[in-house]
Amino acid sequence: MSPNPVYLTRQAGDELPELSAEALLVRDTLIELGLETPMMETGLSAEQKYDRIRFLMSEVVETLGLDLSDDSLAETPHRIAKMYVHEIFSGLDYRHFPKIALIDNKMGANEMVKIREISLTSTCEHHFVTIDGVAKVAYIPRDKIIGLSKINRIVRFFGQRPQVQERLTRQILVALQALLGTEDVAVNIDATHYCVKSRGVMDSNSQTSTTALGGCFKQNIHTRAEFLNP
Repeated sequence: MSPNPVYLTRQAGDELPELSAEALLVRDTLIELGLETPMMETGLSAEQKYDRIRFLMSEVVETLGLDLSDDSLAETPHRIAKMYVHEIFSGLDYRHFPKIALIDNKMGANEMVKIREISLTSTCEHHFVTIDGVAKVAYIPRDKIIGLSKINRIVRFFGQRPQVQERLTRQILVALQALLGTEDVAVNIDATHYCVKSRGVMDSNSQTSTTALGGCFKQNIHTRAEFLNP
């Protein structure tokens, strides 16, 4: 096995891009409410994280007794490091927070906007295996209306982290509340956890459902029922 490398730190002058105002608003609101994903600053750039993870995954693969000189396995540490940093865990970096398109509600829309069957793929933070499901999101417009695709992108952003489904549901809720300036937001997620399906109890049929309700969705039984019903 390779010798343990020195942890790299960001060099002077290697400054990261500033976060957008929307990303800062969402991040700071989640921190204030105690809903942010447990994170710490490493001082590592994306490329340095990739290098470090690639090395460590080589150690894991070799420790399992697999031969990295085989052409089927040789690129596995590279693939895992690239996947972690640039794909399935990219939501840990608020520089990837989606650009948000908000428009003034000039048409006076005041009825529920609901998006169903939003594809959701995340990763269980306890076992680092897949969470696969769908999300349903709704809000009541007030002063602002958000571009519909941006809701899907916000769901995807928070899904691209190691997650607990309960926290994920509330993170999406709070992000939209902060961006739209209204409490009238609701989120529901139905998902299969592969930490339950492929290990442990190995239950291939169970699903987990979580719901987060704000404003009139919590206070008004009819609004809540309209959201929860198909």
